[in-house]
This record gives sequence, C-alpha cells and structure tokens, in this order.
Amino acid sequence: MNNWGANHGAVSCGHIGADLITLASMLRIPVCMHNVDEKDIFRPAAWNAFGMDKEGADYRACQTYGALYKK
Repeated sequence: MNNWGANHGAVSCGHIGADLITLASMLRIPVCMHNVDEKDIFRPAAWNAFGMDKEGADYRACQTYGALYKK
C-alpha cells in the first residue's frame, strides 16, 4: 500500500464526470475519450478560437495558454 500513487485513492458518489472535465478545463488539462454529454461540459469562451473539433481545441488551447501552476 505504500507504493500507491495519489490517483488510486479517489472516491466519489454519483455522476461527476462533467464536473471533472470542467475542472480539467479550468486547470488547462486537456481531456479526451470521454462519454459525457456535450451539454454538460463547460469550456471557457476562449476555447472557441481553437477550432470546431472540441477535443482538439482543448489540446490546442491548453498548449497555447500553458499550465496555471508554475514550478
């Protein structure tokens, strides 16, 4: 158990996929291959400038803006 990474301890109740995708867009982390309805996903208005393909626009916007955190 001492060798588990942080992602092995996540617990949730209910359907939170759209919330996690929204959080990822706020943190500028692109997400692909999800099965959440498009109407449930929030993307910042600035993402519209990066193309019609939503998932591709996620990657291009995240690459352009960079991470919110700095080392």
